[in-house]
Amino acid sequence: MRNTRLFDRHVVRLSPTETDEDVRQFLQGLVTQDTAAVMPLWAGLLSPQGKALFDFLLWADGDDVLIDCEHAQAEAFVRRLSIYRLRRKIAIAIDSSCAVFWNADGSGDPRHPDMGKRRLGTPAADDVDVSAEYRAHRLALGIPEGVAELGSEQTLWLEANAAELNGVSFNKGCYVGQENTARMNWRQKVSRRLVVVPLEQADLNRQRCAYPELGLSVELRRVEDMNALNLPEWQRAAIV
Repeated sequence: MRNTRLFDRHVVRLSPTETDEDVRQFLQGLVTQDTAAVMPLWAGLLSPQGKALFDFLLWADGDDVLIDCEHAQAEAFVRRLSIYRLRRKIAIAIDSSCAVFWNADGSGDPRHPDMGKRRLGTPAADDVDVSAEYRAHRLALGIPEGVAELGSEQTLWLEANAAELNGVSFNKGCYVGQENTARMNWRQKVSRRLVVVPLEQADLNRQRCAYPELGLSVELRRVEDMNALNLPEWQRAAIV
């Protein structure tokens, strides 16, 4: 039986190059999630203004951390992390010996219990690409991801439904973009949110991207404009 792999994902490995180096502690000051927590975790790397640059899943591998990210953004992501590395003794590189596998049965994705079973493993030549099936499954749950849908420096992290999808810790210390994110949470005021709507309900002025083959549009809508939409339960609860 061939394995079902997400060909549109890459794995970035962060490894300590000296025994006293701590990869989790390095990431703790950068990403939105608490890297001391049990992984996998969904997290973001933000601009200083709190807008999403990259979103990804963090996986533990001994002293290393593996980051499951977009294939198309992996090199840019590595460059961005390397800017913050400074003199830290940490290797940051795409790991082609590791890949992301998925199937719709089971659970394990930290964002939503119905997101299916996700795991990391060794790629093989006869792996089956299920990227399109995964995208359809994810969007049917109303869950955006990636630069095409979140934008780059276009969406505040809480506008990407990060609180509802377990993508942020409000109890950890500072990280890049934390000030605006914490302020929005304290005020309990998220005025706009990313939403997945049928194409017939699309607003081209607010559209991030469209999937004609799925009949869906990903948009950044004002919360007051979302009441008439057929939202998933997790998102409906967030705007009540």
